[in-house]
Order: sequence, then structure tokens, then C-alpha cells
Amino acid sequence: MFSVSLQNTTYTVEKNKEQLVINQDLINWDLQWVDENRIHLVKNGKSFEAELISLDHQTKSLKIRLGHQTAEIQIKDQFDILLEKMGFAGSGGSHLKEVKAPMPGLILDLKVKPGDQVKKGDVLLILEAMKMENIIKAPGDAQVKDVKVSVKQSVEKNQVLIQF
Repeated sequence: MFSVSLQNTTYTVEKNKEQLVINQDLINWDLQWVDENRIHLVKNGKSFEAELISLDHQTKSLKIRLGHQTAEIQIKDQFDILLEKMGFAGSGGSHLKEVKAPMPGLILDLKVKPGDQVKKGDVLLILEAMKMENIIKAPGDAQVKDVKVSVKQSVEKNQVLIQF
């Protein structure tokens, strides 16, 4: 399952076996590849041609042309959706505010303190959950404003751990 944002509208897309489901509606389109970047599709008796103009793997965005219209599409896979639920949303270009616990657990180690500068990927803390050590990393560059937890403290899911 993944999420697609197109012109400020988000669609949940899921592929089950050979079927495509968008927002829980089964999509029955007749698809035919024209070449490597173009596809011809028929939906409800109407014919369309879609062309992939550009694809940026780093930003998970693509630009397509459908008929005479061009659209930018942002794609989020299940990991991006999980990061949003953990409080890491918008770390790609907007201001990073906080990190939340992805699950209930116990703080084993803190690697940062207020005032520290962190870069994307730096280890912030280690959270033990379900007998596993989970390394929580910085989703973007920021300065630590406050550490809301301490070592050996139990935390609940979505509890704020660190503020930036």
C-alpha cells in the first residue's frame, strides 16, 4: 500500500494480486504500454494516454502528462506513512518540530541533550520495545530544544520524546 498526493488530494493505492484499489474502490482499467514512458488506458469507454515526464527517486516525486494536463505527484510508501505517524512528517523541507514514540517501550539510552545540533540520520535515542532495541534517528537537520524523556523511563505510543 502507498499514498499518492496529487494537487492537494491524497489517494491510498493498494495492489492486491493483479487488481488495483484506490481509496478502497476497485479500479478496472484496460491498460496497454505504448513505450517505456507512455501508457494507453481505457476507463468507462474513454481513451487516455499518460506519459511519464520525469521521476525523482530522491524526493519520491514524478511528473506525468495525461492528455493535455501535466501533474506533479508525491508518492509515500508504507515507510513514509509510518514515519508520519511517528511524528517525522514534513522533515523533507519544512521545519522539524518533534519526534514521537513509534510504539510503547523503555528508553535505554539518550544520545542527545538540549542545544545539540543533529543532522539527518544521527542517532537520537534507543527505545526497547517487544524485547528489541529500536534506534530512533533524526529525520532531518535540527537543534534539540528539549528532551522530554530520561533513561529507563517507560513511554507510550505517540508520546513526544524530543522537541526541536
